[in-house]
Amino acid sequence: MSLIMPVNQVLQPVLKLKVDELFLYWLSETPTQLLLKDYLRRIKKGENVLPETAEDEGDLSVSSSKMQSAHKMVDNFSLSPVTPCSPPSRSPSALPIGACGSPRSGSTPRTRRSTRSRLVQPKREEPRTPTLSQNIPKFYFPKGCPKENINVDSIISKIENTFAVLPNEKATLDDMGKVAKACDCPLYWKAPLFHAAGGDRTGHVSVHKFVAMWRKILQTCHDDAAKFMQLLARPGCSYLEQEDFIPFLQDVVNTHPHLTFLREASEFHSRYITTVVQRIFYNVNRSWSGRITCPELRKSNLLQHVALLEEEDINQSTDYFSYEHFYVIYCKFWELDSDHDLYIDEQDLSKHNDHAISSRIIERIFSGAVTRGQKAQKKGKISYADFVWFLLSEEDKKTQTSIAYWFRCMDLDGDGVLSMYELEYFYEEQCQKMESMAIEPLPFEDCLCQMLDLVKPQCEGKITLHDLKKCKQANLFFDTFLNLDKYLDHEQKDPFSILRVSENEGQELSDWEKYAAEEYAILVAEEAATEQWNDGYEAELNALEADISNDKYGMDKRLCLDMASEQSQVDLEEYDYEEDFE
Repeated sequence: MSLIMPVNQVLQPVLKLKVDELFLYWLSETPTQLLLKDYLRRIKKGENVLPETAEDEGDLSVSSSKMQSAHKMVDNFSLSPVTPCSPPSRSPSALPIGACGSPRSGSTPRTRRSTRSRLVQPKREEPRTPTLSQNIPKFYFPKGCPKENINVDSIISKIENTFAVLPNEKATLDDMGKVAKACDCPLYWKAPLFHAAGGDRTGHVSVHKFVAMWRKILQTCHDDAAKFMQLLARPGCSYLEQEDFIPFLQDVVNTHPHLTFLREASEFHSRYITTVVQRIFYNVNRSWSGRITCPELRKSNLLQHVALLEEEDINQSTDYFSYEHFYVIYCKFWELDSDHDLYIDEQDLSKHNDHAISSRIIERIFSGAVTRGQKAQKKGKISYADFVWFLLSEEDKKTQTSIAYWFRCMDLDGDGVLSMYELEYFYEEQCQKMESMAIEPLPFEDCLCQMLDLVKPQCEGKITLHDLKKCKQANLFFDTFLNLDKYLDHEQKDPFSILRVSENEGQELSDWEKYAAEEYAILVAEEAATEQWNDGYEAELNALEADISNDKYGMDKRLCLDMASEQSQVDLEEYDYEEDFE
């Protein structure tokens, strides 16, 4: 056991122990014992020992004189009665006797000891006047602000009445639409409600399990974002990962009336789900963590689009669920994927928009600056999920996510700022392309001055992500260093018209919506032309078949079409689309 006192602890004497020690020492003194014996003798004789009032000052003087005589008697006594030769008596001037002469109880040592104790004692602070306590209302609600006017029992009663008309009071996934309405939830919350109550394990949900689950959610989650998070997230998780959206989106594919044609082509379900999941994380997960938190979900417009799925055409959801946008993205990827293994390399990606994108920025994409799939990076390829992020960022460089996407690519050293040497590195390739096209490039110094005037960075000579997000013309900045075709288009436009467009950008379609609408119209026209050509070609073949007795050529043609269809189906089915969510 260590007896070492901590350094920061102050020595403080215990007053009671000190008083007891002094009392015992006083009681053991010879004059005190003689005085007590005298008092005892007087008490036995019936005499008064102490004065009853303050007026008896004579008795006090007598007591003090007796104390002095007792001290004189001790001077004449020997210190030890058993000692044969007692030392000679000492004069009072040489060594004080009793309380005045003892080194342990003398006035000077006692004064010194008390002085030391006063120095050791910390300075006592004056008591502060108590302040009135203030009742600060709660202001942080991670699962939504509780609503006072909500009646949980009435909601539970509506749910029980809905289950009462179902067979055995059990609901299947097809019945969950009515249950979702009874819960005052949007229609397409039905699959998350079904799976959260354990319906995926048994194929049905009993009224007792569902009521217990929904009552707990109503008591702990007080807004739609917290409820939706609780329904989709795995047990114990306070965030959503990409796999958590698959059952919800599969139900949208299976039941939405505007996706009937997609429902029949089951091999493309995974591609549509992958596209929507990536668009959700592209717009909602601003932290780039791969995990959507409740505050991120609350700040986004995802739940509003989910609620509108039952009221509007699915193509009106241009941020997430549009089938036309999925069709454009997937067709663009299929054109680049030459071997159709659903992965593309640097050479494939460089063909996008007729080699308009800088090869140096493509190298940065494949370096892992903006991709998460470790398996794809080892192969030197990117998956379809990564291509969705690329195309959305390439065609609309004004969004917050696209600005962060290209900033990460251009930040070569990863220090969080774009230095002048990094800008010069990417602009050098642009100059080489312009010289090959017989276009005189603008010197880098002049280009740099234009870009600094455009962005207006807070720190001179360093462009941060905050500077670019604050700048309303980030697309002009990035196109100058990354996409030559768009850079030349900007150079040929009137700068005042660009400013007018930027001011009115909230009143019209975004760059991505314009691009998707134009590309979808082109793809539909090409598809119609191809079908018309095929119909005319088949009509000519039918006319020739009437004159040809041998049907070998027709058999070979049908066989080739069947083989192409089978090969395409094998490529899609062998690909595990869950790899997109790594």
